[in-house]
Amino acid sequence: MEGACEFDIVVADPHGFCSGVKNAIKIAEQTLESSGEPIYCYHELVHNHIVVDRLVAKGMRFISSIEDVPVGGTVLFSAHGVSPEIREKAKVRNLKVIDATCVFVQRLHDVALSYVRDGKTVILVGNVGHDEVEGVRGEAPDAIKVVSTPEEIAALEIDDDGEVAILSQTTIARHQVDTVVEAARKRFPKLERPSRIGMCFATEERQEAVRAFAGNVDLVIVLGSRTSANSNRLVDVASEAGLKAILVSDVEDLDRFVKSGALQGLRKIGITAGASTPEDVIDGVIEYLSSFKAGQ
Repeated sequence: MEGACEFDIVVADPHGFCSGVKNAIKIAEQTLESSGEPIYCYHELVHNHIVVDRLVAKGMRFISSIEDVPVGGTVLFSAHGVSPEIREKAKVRNLKVIDATCVFVQRLHDVALSYVRDGKTVILVGNVGHDEVEGVRGEAPDAIKVVSTPEEIAALEIDDDGEVAILSQTTIARHQVDTVVEAARKRFPKLERPSRIGMCFATEERQEAVRAFAGNVDLVIVLGSRTSANSNRLVDVASEAGLKAILVSDVEDLDRFVKSGALQGLRKIGITAGASTPEDVIDGVIEYLSSFKAGQ
């Protein structure tokens, strides 16, 4: 590696695996070790291709349709949770279900369904198509409305004086939630917004750690897969704080970025990682940057 660069490396605290991801991976690995039959995982266990690839190497089979699991087989539900429809399909196929749903996601399901049962319309701030959002919306598709912007609040076909509650995807950015909630409060005078339901503690803590980089680093490197909502949100949070930020999945991905001389002239680099990024990937990037710094 040619040309040493003079920069310091600062690692955000906290970063990387959250408790829900750790638990999901532990469940998956224990299931693979103890089972003598194929294990099927409905969608990615967590949104990180490195984690997924490692589980595939151990025998996990990832599927996008519950019908891909043989009747009577074993299916693992990912940390993002699933809708009642998927659970019913699993039951009809007589599948053995192993549930790795994150406790924060399950709580979101329970609260959303409770509001619906009370006759309220639920606004869910999140990304349409995300596994978690689709699972929660599946609890009551007609009563749960997914939005991602204040403009979408204005377009909702809901009575302004109706009974409305607002919740959020666990991995979304705090700023995005706040702007949508503000628009909802202006439109719906009876809006109910429960405290601490939606964004999980791990997501918020990691976003706060990135905000703390403001004014202290020249570049933020976020480690995570491009399919990871919480990793993408860390990039957004950094940008909102006035920081330059990039999302890379591993050392090889980062290498393509730095070969263009992108690190030249930087004084301090901040590193963080999405909640589904393995610690050894973070260690590998730190080692790479240290070698680059030394010109090795």
